[in-house]
Amino acid sequence: MSRLTLQTLESAPEASRPYLEKALAKNGFIPNLLGMLANAPTALETYLTVGEINSRSSLTLAERETVQITAAVIHGCTFCVAGHTAIAYKQGKLAEDLVEALRRQQPLPDAKLDALAVFTRAVIARRGAVTGAELDAFLSAGYGEQQVLEVILGVSLATLCNFSNSLAQTELNPELAAYRWQPPGENGAA
Repeated sequence: MSRLTLQTLESAPEASRPYLEKALAKNGFIPNLLGMLANAPTALETYLTVGEINSRSSLTLAERETVQITAAVIHGCTFCVAGHTAIAYKQGKLAEDLVEALRRQQPLPDAKLDALAVFTRAVIARRGAVTGAELDAFLSAGYGEQQVLEVILGVSLATLCNFSNSLAQTELNPELAAYRWQPPGENGAA
């Protein structure tokens, strides 16, 4: 059971309702992440606004999901790993071996995406203060300064939802159950 209230269209603060209505129309259900964030209309608005801005970055959907899944795994956010796995498969049509490697934080079969995942991990571990070698490796993989900052944008988005879900212990929607993930060592997961 979630530790924070999962708001519905009927129970949500008035300022959150338009965002929940859009989510329902888009997804056919209200992701529990949004129902939880609806407790603070500004938090919900920030998450959705930054998510929309992030979707306009120069990173491809596969690259954005690499950042999101990498961050969610590092932060141990079971809800976000499941949610972004669903996006990776349904919208991104990403290969299973790639997605599973992301979920396990193993080397990726795509060298450029692997460089992105490695750089994302470094950004999070070093709170942005990556080494010159880490930055050079990312740039050598074919990325530029724009993408350096867009990784930080993606990590900031992930941090808002990962930390909120972890604090709230947000329940996974039934629609996402097929993509369930547990951190390594928990309940026999690897």
